[in-house]
Amino acid sequence: MLLAQAPKAWPRLPQLKAPALPRTVGGKALHLRYQLMSGWGPETDRRGQSQGPELRTRVLVTALFGVGLGGAWLAARAEKEQRQQRERTEALRQAAVGQGDFRLLDHQGQARCKADFRGQWVLMYFGFTHCPDICPDELEKLAQVVRQLEAEPGLPLVQPIFITVDPERDDVTAMARYVQDFHPRLLGLTGSVEQVAQATHSYRVYYSAGPKDEDQDYIVDHSIAIYLLSPDGLFTDYYGRGKSAEQIVDSVKRHMAAFRSILH
Repeated sequence: MLLAQAPKAWPRLPQLKAPALPRTVGGKALHLRYQLMSGWGPETDRRGQSQGPELRTRVLVTALFGVGLGGAWLAARAEKEQRQQRERTEALRQAAVGQGDFRLLDHQGQARCKADFRGQWVLMYFGFTHCPDICPDELEKLAQVVRQLEAEPGLPLVQPIFITVDPERDDVTAMARYVQDFHPRLLGLTGSVEQVAQATHSYRVYYSAGPKDEDQDYIVDHSIAIYLLSPDGLFTDYYGRGKSAEQIVDSVKRHMAAFRSILH
């Protein structure tokens, strides 16, 4: 007789545990999701107390610190630009441009000399009335600069001047007819061949009349620059053909500010 054998016990299975949250990017995302669902976040602590005011304070302090750094940088930049402007002005004045005097006639027939413009800012251009394109363009730019400066309150008036390099054709009548097309205060100056030569030599202006054609017409080759004179009558800066009206306006305003700072 066979004895019944007791069934074998099942092997004991290890106790299953919840898997630990993996330390991965995905695990971090799950952890953050759990925090959000449980009410924890960047503006609350574990007791549920809001940290909003502290966070706003830190943001405000950071913003004010950034503003302070930005203001210091702008101040340093402005000081550097003013220093460069003074150095440029000093270098130009050492070139002895415009040191001599001139005696010419304006487009109304009145005698004029350099001393008549002391106390005024002056923008001066040398050209001739028969110029086909460059002189009209530069004089229109000069007039635009003067109008923009006139439109800004608190700035002194700038006197625009046009001096001919072609005195044989540009007499008083021709100058009067020509300057009225640009600006009502544009002053045209002419004179004898010797007087014009003296003025152009003082400002280092090159000019040379070309050959005459069958109609006795000719072109005058000359320097292209707008000169800036300060109220003390000194040559302060010049602007070539590549300078825009806006660039000249900005430069003149900087020179005016530097001149005021010297006076005060």
